[in-house]
Amino acid sequence: MDVTEHSFRFIGCSELREILGKEAEDEKRLVELIEEVPLDSIYFHTHSYFLRHSYVERVYPNDFAQWVAMEVRDHVLGERLAVVDPFAYGNLEALRDELISVIDDHLSRTSIVPRVIFGAPFHFNQSRILEVPTGLEVTTLRAFRRALAEVEVSAIYYHVFEARHRLARAENDFSAWVREGLGLPDLAQKLQSINPYVGSLERLRSALITACDEFLAQEPAGRA
Repeated sequence: MDVTEHSFRFIGCSELREILGKEAEDEKRLVELIEEVPLDSIYFHTHSYFLRHSYVERVYPNDFAQWVAMEVRDHVLGERLAVVDPFAYGNLEALRDELISVIDDHLSRTSIVPRVIFGAPFHFNQSRILEVPTGLEVTTLRAFRRALAEVEVSAIYYHVFEARHRLARAENDFSAWVREGLGLPDLAQKLQSINPYVGSLERLRSALITACDEFLAQEPAGRA
């Protein structure tokens, strides 16, 4: 977020991927590697999953759940991993611990370690997020709402996912600016309460726009 005299500058992003050279063919090896890979890899396979699938809503909203369900064909564990919400954890280490706990508990209930038979192994990656200027800068809520509708979808990711986790912000850039720059705490709370983990980035964009539209509909002309 870039706030100058109450302005908001939209920033997009791109992902620079790095292959770690670690792979798993069964769930036991998967959990072992989850324990040892860098936290950036946990981020890659959970949070930045949404950047890579920005337009499509998937049944399994992280790479771990997707692989377990589709490649190992273990739909029970796939469903359990799918409901792990990254935004419910204060940091990536806590998220890693929860993933390990879910898989360990599942493995304790089966006598055979589920593994890939005909599918592909799980390849661990990590990535760096690179900022990309968009040229969009706004100073009012109405202009902000218009920019939300037209900005490249990676900016939605950057200002919500990246801000809250890589930059350790307590809230996303949008709600922070609306609260601090525009002095609209009620709208800020509504923007902050939208769960970005439910659906695609385009669905998140729609939810943000709807919140702004509902607020603007209640405001007298010229106030926002």
